[in-house]
Amino acid sequence: MSYPGVDFDVQAWQLLSPADYANPQPQSAYHLVVVGAGPAGLISAIGAAGLGAKVALVERHRMGGDCLNVGCMPSKSLLAFTEHQANPDFNKAFEWLRQVRAGIAPHDSVERYTDAGVDVFLGDGEFNESGDVCVGDIVLKGRRVAICTGARAAVPDIPGLRESNPLTNETVFDLREKPESLAILGAGAIGCELAQVFVRLGVRVELFEMAERVLPNESQLASATVAEALTAAGVTLHLGDPVQQVSGSGNIVTNNKSVECERVLVALGRQPNTEGMNLELAGVQVDEQGFIVSDAKLRTSNKRIFAAGDCTTRSQFTHHADAQARALIQNALFFPTARVDGLIVPHCTYTYPEVASVGLSEDQLQTAGTLYEEYEVYFDELDRTKAVPFADNLARAAKGHARVFTAKGKDTILGATIVGADAGELLAPICLLMTQNLGLSAAQRTIFSYPTRSEYLKRLGDAYNRGRMTPFVARLFQRWMALIQPRG
Repeated sequence: MSYPGVDFDVQAWQLLSPADYANPQPQSAYHLVVVGAGPAGLISAIGAAGLGAKVALVERHRMGGDCLNVGCMPSKSLLAFTEHQANPDFNKAFEWLRQVRAGIAPHDSVERYTDAGVDVFLGDGEFNESGDVCVGDIVLKGRRVAICTGARAAVPDIPGLRESNPLTNETVFDLREKPESLAILGAGAIGCELAQVFVRLGVRVELFEMAERVLPNESQLASATVAEALTAAGVTLHLGDPVQQVSGSGNIVTNNKSVECERVLVALGRQPNTEGMNLELAGVQVDEQGFIVSDAKLRTSNKRIFAAGDCTTRSQFTHHADAQARALIQNALFFPTARVDGLIVPHCTYTYPEVASVGLSEDQLQTAGTLYEEYEVYFDELDRTKAVPFADNLARAAKGHARVFTAKGKDTILGATIVGADAGELLAPICLLMTQNLGLSAAQRTIFSYPTRSEYLKRLGDAYNRGRMTPFVARLFQRWMALIQPRG
């Protein structure tokens, strides 16, 4: 892959934050002023404008937010490239990342939003004493305001960490030279995904996690499966041994060891982008971490001001921000009837194999003392999987499994976890069932194509149905069969 003379980042940045852009003359008043042009802000703005509202959108950096620029799409581009290319080249992989980002940029561009009727203002948005949003000397008066400023990587106060000039998700995708070795702090979704990317690119990867396992918020089985895959790929795991200090540019010191690396990548959580906005002037309350406090209808302590996305919640996923934005439009422009406290929000870690979950985990159910039943199917039991040749044990393990938890004595789905190839795709019908208040019995009645991996859900539905065959029901069937004895 080669594109002589093409700088895809320059193309993308010119669309998302044009160097020659002049802010428009503001209207006298807007129905909605949106601060932040990440997923929540973009959907709020263009959705409201599509309904005929007068909308202003403020962005201080680049349109598209983390997801496009330094999050979902860059990481998934690298994961896909390194998985499907033999002996992937570092420069070509990052060139592919930049090409993908540039290809998506028109969808989130300033031009697209101005063409849709949104007044786009580039600059820092701050509140004044009247609760209006100011961009420099420009005052934007809005009937309603939406704060959608997102979040950024948190860098904890580990001695020497900040001095090591660590990479975060905001800088790692801008690398132009391959590091010889990389220490990744945090084995959550981001840490595990990037560990797999860089080890495939020939980088020595040391992955540190203070918990006893990778993906500590997932099930024990899911964590073990991903840990096996990471180790098989060449990642060195350092689990249950907190980092105490960083010296130089990448010497990691834990309780038990010292590991030297060229660079450090921090993947230890997120912090909201809420400082410097004068939220106190607008009467908007934040919690001790700086996250905006909002109710189930996304209203802040100032009922004229709403908030959505990563600046409001610890459930920081693009699809969650999307759902919140749709509720925000309803509540800010019409009757405030849309709630977000009952949303069914799945999540997926895009390692190989993938791990996708929705609802409550087994640990959560046990901690809450909830009575539940478990149904499980391994994908190597499916005929579709049996037809695919696997060359090694890692690929065999990646075939994966699905586990679903239901309320005791009922088919109400409380949670589910899927591990395996395309786990995020395979989880989708379970999310649909949960959203529509349907249980495993609905899956049992559904016809799935044969042979496909989606048959796993039919297997789970059959397992639930078999569980209903109590001794009492079995006796009833026996009596019935005795009444209708076949005759020769």
